[in-house]
Amino acid sequence: MSSNANTVAESYPMTGGHGPYSYTRNSHFQRAATTAAKAVIDDAIAEKLDLEKIRSASERTFCIADMGCSVGPNTFIAAENIINAVQHKYQLQGLASHIPEFQVFFSDHASNDFNTLFTSLPPERQYFAAGVPGSFYGRLFPKSSLHFVHSSYALQWLSEVPAELLNKNSPAWNKGRVHYTGAPDDVARAYTAQFSLDMSTFLDARAEEITVGGMMVLIIPAIPDGIPHSRVPGGVMFDFLGLSLMDMAKEGLISEADVDSFNLPVYATSAREMTELVAKNGRFSIDRMEMTSPRSRMDGPISGQACTMHLRAGMAGIISKHFGAEIIDELFHRFYKKTQEFSDRLDSTYDKGTQICVILTRI
Repeated sequence: MSSNANTVAESYPMTGGHGPYSYTRNSHFQRAATTAAKAVIDDAIAEKLDLEKIRSASERTFCIADMGCSVGPNTFIAAENIINAVQHKYQLQGLASHIPEFQVFFSDHASNDFNTLFTSLPPERQYFAAGVPGSFYGRLFPKSSLHFVHSSYALQWLSEVPAELLNKNSPAWNKGRVHYTGAPDDVARAYTAQFSLDMSTFLDARAEEITVGGMMVLIIPAIPDGIPHSRVPGGVMFDFLGLSLMDMAKEGLISEADVDSFNLPVYATSAREMTELVAKNGRFSIDRMEMTSPRSRMDGPISGQACTMHLRAGMAGIISKHFGAEIIDELFHRFYKKTQEFSDRLDSTYDKGTQICVILTRI
């Protein structure tokens, strides 16, 4: 884990509770991502999950971990989908009488709103539930104790902001921007290096925790190979956010120096990059990897209001930590106006796959 006491992993959870700006009410994009990946996961379990290895490792309990679970309800949908697919596989192989009990570990940062998570657990669930607080950029479970790991829309968060971005003497100093969209190549390279380090740490930890034959599904915001970051929804929205902050700085509402020292620790990977990192780890085989589009699971156009609420639910914590909570309403009012002003630019980014679904088996 990073030694930086201010890492996002420990300090910036999604907005908790059930209020109008909460993640619970404003995570429709992530729910669409889970839905878009469901068929891929079902097929992978049906075709690749080795029940003989799983059963020899643990006859009675099938252990699932959702890493980056946040507060629900998406994590409950994912857990139910996985359990149903595993049960179906047992039945197809004539092992209905051997279907194990299921244990689901809901894991996220210690500052996550676990109270909201557990008070909203489905009452008729078919699994035992437990919470595991901590950063997934490190070990969380005993060796070979997990059979299935799921993580959706969590690994885009870096463990920390690359240090070079905050150094005025570095070519990667990211003055006037909050992300690598539209930034010099040195900035993008610093983000890429940090993601590579973090993902390597993540894969090393999971390789210890997942039993041989176990499976891992990673759903991560991504860019198609060869497509610039300025052409994906996240890149455009972070650009709007940076422009809104700079507008406020020019009007004296916040300090420009505060904007210069603020960078979002969020990164969109690619299929090529993930393939290389998995190969470097050497302890997983790639069963399937494909770009999918959550947009195909949404009805009607994506409104600026929906984008604003979605981003606020995910980013209000990290922004408040740096600038103070008092700017949040004004900032997202300005952000919303930019989604209206540049709606064509935002809409055009949803025409390609914007997330990657990676199915891995522990070898």
